[in-house]
Amino acid sequence: MISIDGKDTGKEVGKFGNLDEILISIMHDEALENRVVTDVFVNKEIFSEIYPHQAEDIDASEIQSVEIVTMPISEMAANITEELYKVMKVMDQGARRVAELFRRAEDGEALEFYQDLLDVIRHFLSMISLLRNEFSLKRHPHFNEATEELSQLFSEMLEVVENEDWILLSDLLEYEFIPAVERFKSVIAQLREDIKDYIKA
Repeated sequence: MISIDGKDTGKEVGKFGNLDEILISIMHDEALENRVVTDVFVNKEIFSEIYPHQAEDIDASEIQSVEIVTMPISEMAANITEELYKVMKVMDQGARRVAELFRRAEDGEALEFYQDLLDVIRHFLSMISLLRNEFSLKRHPHFNEATEELSQLFSEMLEVVENEDWILLSDLLEYEFIPAVERFKSVIAQLREDIKDYIKA
């Protein structure tokens, strides 16, 4: 049996060659319109690929059931905006920690933390961009200003790291990056309002 959110799709496992074909077929199902897949269960066990295209290697003869669990895109988006506030806190604390370590000349440890901070910043910007494209924040000038400011700072910090000017990097983090992150609070608040309007529409 192949089901989406507990409802039988009417599709039969035996008509497919492998799990990948089943999943591709499910992705085109009308039941997934405006919804996002959160979990996939194969034979009542949670499935997530350990290596790319693993689903192709699972023969349909080994499968008794495929269950897809979804949630509305709008609900997922609301959860993500909640997560963004937490990510902002992590960026703030991370920047303070990196600056403090550089000022104490603990460069090795500071660079490790800084690398983690860069990953968090990239993740934050990609989440914001995804939500903006889905729920349109383009009409809000402060969104563009805040994103532009953070992107420029990001580039400037990369340049400073190349020159190994750790004191300047500490200053950038403390006096420019942290306030820039703080300004994103209003952007996220506006994004949450946009999502609420989208849900009501």
